[in-house]
Amino acid sequence: MRLSRRHLLLPVAACVAALGGPSVASAEVARTVRPGESLWSIASVNGLLTSALAAYNGVSVDHQVVLGSTIRIPTTAEALAVVNGQTAAPARASVASPAPEPMGGYTVRAGDTLSGLAAQAGVSTSAIAAMNGLDADAFLLAGTVIKLPTGAPTPVNASEPAPPAVVVKANPDPTPVRLSAADVTSIAAQHGAPASLAAAIAWQESGFNNAMVSSANARGVMQVMPGTWQFVQENLTSERLDPDSATDNVRAGALYLARLLNETGGDERLATAGYYQGLASVRKIGMLPETERYVANVMALRARFGG
Repeated sequence: MRLSRRHLLLPVAACVAALGGPSVASAEVARTVRPGESLWSIASVNGLLTSALAAYNGVSVDHQVVLGSTIRIPTTAEALAVVNGQTAAPARASVASPAPEPMGGYTVRAGDTLSGLAAQAGVSTSAIAAMNGLDADAFLLAGTVIKLPTGAPTPVNASEPAPPAVVVKANPDPTPVRLSAADVTSIAAQHGAPASLAAAIAWQESGFNNAMVSSANARGVMQVMPGTWQFVQENLTSERLDPDSATDNVRAGALYLARLLNETGGDERLATAGYYQGLASVRKIGMLPETERYVANVMALRARFGG
């Protein structure tokens, strides 16, 4: 489903919403700075004022963040406490480790074809097209962001410079909406997924931002792959899912998470691993190191959302 993590921030209105859910001591999350991000954009996508995020990290509001460096994302209460002088900016804190890279994310280079990439990965062209919401017979545009199968060999053209990323129109659509923790937990509970687990996954995946598209082509709040969206629509619900709806993005993710829990006999760690790596892959080769880190992050974040 998602199998992803480093995100491209699509153009999005600066919608700032308070993070719902309880705050706890040391509830901050470490975030690795990604291409094109600024202190302002990181604050905005996490529902914080730039001044509050700056104060919490002990930097000025015009601080230029460095690609690959770490910014600590506090809860709203933690940020306000620092701004109001109730606590000092923490020198160190126990936090979840930065999110692992997406699995199988690839930006198409000049000369790549869908059939060629599929052959290198050992899967059919139709399978890779379906997972990415692509037309198997259409020309593959350089820059297209796609997901390759977990464990697939590195494409032969991967050493070539990557062109500007292109997100192909496919369901679900990334839209400039940010949900609250209360929204996510409520939707998850209505669709059979543990509320705090779904919220922790959603926060890990997108910060509740429906405008996020990963470098592995996962989309929205729950980072749903086009192929997973189609699977959920055809097999897990009789209601039509709106691809433009952030709420329905969470609904699809929650339904899929509930399906994984059912397939794993309620094993939340295994289901979470399946959400990231793919359950078939986990069962075949076990949890990869980055999957272990992803699961550990999610489990650490659950306390933030009542779990």
